[in-house]
Amino acid sequence: MRVAAALLALLALAGAAPRASAEEHFTLADACPPGFELNAAGTCVLRNLYQFYDSLQGAGLGGTRTHLPPNREGFTPAQIDLGRYLFFDPLLSADGRISCASCHDPELGFSDGRARAEGGDGSDIGRAAPTLWNVAFLKRLFWDARAQSLEEQMLGPLFSQHEMANTPEKLLGSLRGSEEYRRLFAQAFPGVGEDISLAQLQTALTAFQSSLISLNSRYDRYALGYHAALDEREIAGLNVFRSFVARCAECHTPPLFTNQQIAVIGTPEPEGRPLDVGAEKTFNAPKLKGGFKVPTLRNIALTAPYMHSGRFATLRETVEFYTGGRGHAVPPGVPMYLHWHIWDPQLTPQELDLLVVFLQTLTDQSFSPRVPERLPSGLAPFGRRATRGTAIADGKDNKAEDRS
Repeated sequence: MRVAAALLALLALAGAAPRASAEEHFTLADACPPGFELNAAGTCVLRNLYQFYDSLQGAGLGGTRTHLPPNREGFTPAQIDLGRYLFFDPLLSADGRISCASCHDPELGFSDGRARAEGGDGSDIGRAAPTLWNVAFLKRLFWDARAQSLEEQMLGPLFSQHEMANTPEKLLGSLRGSEEYRRLFAQAFPGVGEDISLAQLQTALTAFQSSLISLNSRYDRYALGYHAALDEREIAGLNVFRSFVARCAECHTPPLFTNQQIAVIGTPEPEGRPLDVGAEKTFNAPKLKGGFKVPTLRNIALTAPYMHSGRFATLRETVEFYTGGRGHAVPPGVPMYLHWHIWDPQLTPQELDLLVVFLQTLTDQSFSPRVPERLPSGLAPFGRRATRGTAIADGKDNKAEDRS
């Protein structure tokens, strides 16, 4: 009897083995990320109180109750979740050492904490890695505004020899060689089979990045009617920010805190670095020499150093630049058509301090995505060599939430 019982136990274990293996497969989310609602078409649409206002974003000095501009949306929960895995997966780089998150770290405001981004080959990319918060609203990408969509933008880092250094053929070969990714792409893009395409990869990464919404800071609670969300000094800083003297809000217009325009402000380059002509090259327009896209100030306290070249280490240094006088940092003999908002506001040290206090109220990472504990490729998430020195796993998803 004991022998028979032992045999039955072994058979039971043998029969359970396939089920245990199946449970290890990755399954994509069927619910939208926070802040989004699943509509009748099965896609995720943004829901935010700013959408109920009538005043246009970009008008005047930026009222606190201003409507949001259109945003990218309409992706399925599965496409967003697939993009999340891909974003943190070093498989997307040629040598499997870095991922998108290497330069866009959630802990660092989806930037990388460096003055200028570091490429996969260790080279200086030349410009700071911009935050990805609220990129769903942006009409142009990169500091010099050379890309008009997230799909177009991502091709640069993926296939640049100085960044992720991959090729379309190798990248697709790596993805198609992964049984898990073949399954997940088929789940996210039903009806197209398991032949993964570059367009599907672009859609998934765009879907994930479009879900990175940051509109629930203490400033937002104040702007939406809860005035106790800010203290007296923070409200005083907001008043300086919106004043006709400082004029910060004319370019950094709420609620996105950018007007999405290109501005020539005459930022100095770091010592020993040549002038970066910026958008002049993109548009072949001498009037845009030294012009760059106005960055969002959302989560600005997390994304030091500042400006396109990381010229300023602190927010205090950054706001002080604007009090130096119109064109004070433009190299001698360089013709530069400075934006008309750049002048000589002569803000006091106290007003500059208040600006910094206010800018710190724009921090909100309440909808930060979970960093996967493991990836369909089997590589370690998420290759943050650029900021931490090694590829490490970060974040503590439990398997129920991560569905991995």
